Amino acid sequence: EELRRVAPVIAALAAKTDIPLSVDTTKAEVARTALAAGAEMVNDISAMRFDEGMPAVIRESGAAVVLMHMRGTPRDMQEGDLTYPSLWGEIIRFLQERIEAAVAAGIPEECIAVDPGLGFGKSAADNLKLVRDLEECRVLGRPVMMGPSRKSFLGAITGAGLQDRDGETMAAVTACILNGAHLVRVHDVRAGKKAAAVADALKGSKL
Repeated sequence: EELRRVAPVIAALAAKTDIPLSVDTTKAEVARTALAAGAEMVNDISAMRFDEGMPAVIRESGAAVVLMHMRGTPRDMQEGDLTYPSLWGEIIRFLQERIEAAVAAGIPEECIAVDPGLGFGKSAADNLKLVRDLEECRVLGRPVMMGPSRKSFLGAITGAGLQDRDGETMAAVTACILNGAHLVRVHDVRAGKKAAAVADALKGSKL
């Protein structure tokens, strides 16, 4: 029932804009419905591990997919010991394995982007390290997505509550882009677009 309600919204948006639409889901059936309605990318926080049907949906649709690193599941990812023997070592190894699995499932490598997983099973210090050292992802040879928007590690810096972190978010967005992010996820799209424009200009892009 929920899918039947969402599909017309996606179709209406797709008809009004040339901007590619993305759906955030780990469920193959949700992805299939959204892609059929006009979405062009699936952001899967499980890196296609939670639903064995997801690789076929991506392959058959020709959609792009974002593979994200996450230790555990959303329910338990922040529990227990969050330390890593090698933070970037584990992330790069995991994402490389998921890229290889996607390619083995018939998904063209050029359709794959990666996400180190800010806030997903990492400490506040680790999240800062991911932003600061993002160029480590270049070894994977794929576009990089980052989702710093309103994350708790930003609140840990300034003390701001969830709904009051947009300023912190834009600072993080700018840093992510300067350090190599190709895509960013934000709640405040208008402000995010402006922050991205400034970051691009700082990187030397033409105005």
